[in-house]
Amino acid sequence: DKQPLGALAVHYENEAIRPNVTGRFADMLEAVERHPAMLLYLDNAQSVGPGSLAARGARRRRGREVGLNENLAREILELHTLGVDGGYTQDDVIEFSKSLTGWSIGGAGQGGRAARFMDSGRPGEFTFRQAVHEPGSKTILGQRFREGGVDEAEAVLAYLAEQPATAKFLATKLARHFVADEPPAALVDELAQTYLDNDGELAPVNRVLIHADDPWREALTKYKTPQEYLISTFRALGQVPADLNLPALAQQLGQRPMTPGSPAGWPDIADHWNGGDALLKRIEWTTALGAQIGDRVDALALVDEILGDVAGDSTRTGISRAESGAQAIALAFSAPEFQRR
Repeated sequence: DKQPLGALAVHYENEAIRPNVTGRFADMLEAVERHPAMLLYLDNAQSVGPGSLAARGARRRRGREVGLNENLAREILELHTLGVDGGYTQDDVIEFSKSLTGWSIGGAGQGGRAARFMDSGRPGEFTFRQAVHEPGSKTILGQRFREGGVDEAEAVLAYLAEQPATAKFLATKLARHFVADEPPAALVDELAQTYLDNDGELAPVNRVLIHADDPWREALTKYKTPQEYLISTFRALGQVPADLNLPALAQQLGQRPMTPGSPAGWPDIADHWNGGDALLKRIEWTTALGAQIGDRVDALALVDEILGDVAGDSTRTGISRAESGAQAIALAFSAPEFQRR
């Protein structure tokens, strides 16, 4: 929702997240927080330590106060690691914000009023600006971190990545996404313990999730997001229209790409997606899709292929009684069973 982040969001996913999906979470965490998209989005490039050289100079030369921006530190604690109930306090947020001062982006003008105290760095890339870094040790979650320049915040991130609260938070998110909106507590505990036993390596956690019974025991527990719904529809058809504008379609169905509206990201529970108006939009879209496909696809055969025994009798009966191939396709992709995964 913030310019120029629309152009950076895909780079952020490809550069910070994808390369680390099967590696150590600590490495993903550091890559995420150092990425220019995150530093811009959460305003850390404008954060200045109140006791830093830049802040002292601003007060002396111009009588102006420059100071901390707590956004990045707060969201790392609340959304990226410990979780909102992870046991941190406002004092921890402030101290962590001080550790993160100096984490910025190369290029002239970053850092606002204190820019005169900063070297430019390589434009568009992560840079550490010592002049705005808050000097001295900091205490976060009862742990003392010595002054260490850029290494200081890296040490805090590594410490956060190894906390049991972080393991529980990540395990809950994984189980919620792949199993159910209210994930089984036993599975969450197993995933969290696997994370801790393997020094935050994500591949062992993923393997436990894959081999667990819960993701496979019951079908149709998760309601598809608009993006999942669109992609699964075209996968089911085995074709992608030459003129497909997926971002526009996703926006039409309520999930404009890369703009969830808050740092928390898109919700991963059904209540956010399965309202009456949202369902009506899906039905209208599948009706238009059916009109494009017409009789070229056998809807009942398609349902056998993509849903199998999951498709109920009422869904099959409705499709078999459709007035046209176009209506049959619309009914297949509007079916309750296809709305879920």
